Amino acid sequence: MGNYFISAGIELQQGAERTRAETELRRLVAETQHEPGCNFFEIRQNLQDPDKFTLWESWTDKDALAAHFEMPHTKAYLAQNLTQVSYIEELGEIGTSEAINR
Repeated sequence: MGNYFISAGIELQQGAERTRAETELRRLVAETQHEPGCNFFEIRQNLQDPDKFTLWESWTDKDALAAHFEMPHTKAYLAQNLTQVSYIEELGEIGTSEAINR
């Protein structure tokens, strides 16, 4: 099992209905968990601000994550413009960090 981890914050787009976003996020989770290269994919809702969510995901490698964005269910979710990304963190095991040049 590879160890490419992502933590991301997402929040409702202005004007998006929270109930619909929650339903579609659950669907995205259910479908993504079965993708090749996906070790785990979870989305949790912020208890103090229910319009915000945190994504926790682990992939075998960066290529598996890139393939995720080409999946029909991912494209369908993103096309709805329900949420926007507020931050993305690439994470690794403690003591095994690599410098990523951007």
